[in-house]
Amino acid sequence: MHVPDGFINAPTSAVTGVVAAGAIAVSLRGARRELDERTAPLAGLVAAFIFAVQMLNFPVAAGTSGHLLGGALAAILVGPCTGVLCVSVVLLMQGILFADGGLTALGVNITDMAIVTTVVAYALFRGLVKVLPRTRRSVTVASFVAALVSVPAAALAFTFLYWIGGTTDVAIGKVATAMIGVHVLIGIGEAAITALTVGAVIAVRPDLVYGARGLTRKLKLRVNGELVDVPEAEPAAAPTAARSHRKLWITGLVTSLVLAGFVSFYASADPDGLEKVAADKGIDEKTEEHASAGSPLADYGVEDITDARVSGGLAGVIGVGVTVVAGSAVFWSVRRRRGDDAPPTSVPDRTDTSA
Repeated sequence: MHVPDGFINAPTSAVTGVVAAGAIAVSLRGARRELDERTAPLAGLVAAFIFAVQMLNFPVAAGTSGHLLGGALAAILVGPCTGVLCVSVVLLMQGILFADGGLTALGVNITDMAIVTTVVAYALFRGLVKVLPRTRRSVTVASFVAALVSVPAAALAFTFLYWIGGTTDVAIGKVATAMIGVHVLIGIGEAAITALTVGAVIAVRPDLVYGARGLTRKLKLRVNGELVDVPEAEPAAAPTAARSHRKLWITGLVTSLVLAGFVSFYASADPDGLEKVAADKGIDEKTEEHASAGSPLADYGVEDITDARVSGGLAGVIGVGVTVVAGSAVFWSVRRRRGDDAPPTSVPDRTDTSA
């Protein structure tokens, strides 16, 4: 759903740029409450993973494909403020290096793909988690539903922006119907990817999943007729957790590199939902050439490499590498440092009175 230059007029693009800048500023402050020395590296990895999976367009209808937006996934794994930053980093790398998503439309894309998807998804996710049983499975189910809804919400947001500042004269009702219809289908793919990823991380390190914090219940034992807390884990367990953390990070990075460097070659070549609607309804008549069209990585290929498989794979690997470095630098700089006076982000554990 990357909006190119020329779809939305300059005034509307400028306003969304201000909105995006304000949201990023707020998110930088909020990310400090969400991130610490353990989770900051994971946030950089989440950005790289989203970049990689966005290269994997999947077919959703005849002649149309879709790809992950990533707002729901990022918000649930590392927090809503950090999630906005994750997707924004991805969009910035894609726009500058790969000529994907217009530079004058960067504010539109951040507002639509980073802010709207993250806010809608995380609000719905938190609501579902509160009413569902406090289990890991409930987190996965809530992730699925939140991700599913976030995609047509982004399509609706684009339709609203197009209604305000579209550069072609097309009936807004037709745009809305087409956009929402195809993006409901894309949302199913988004939901499946999000739920599978969240479920996989929860299975190995639930303590690193922002949306799952507070699920672990303190156990109590009945001793002489009274309930007493089970003793806390010994400090000696910390090195094991640290090793598990590194293992998760390495596994995630390798997975991202494989997806971007190899699996992406087999992605659908059909236009994505926005491209298809734009072509069918004529809203792409004033599309402008991308300012980074001359980039050596434009269109996800390496300049002067004629083999499409090698060119695309190498571009994907470079993209993952650049994104994980840029994202990690941002998140490491804003993390909450040990000893800082910051409010805890975890939800108080509920007591399990079963013996």
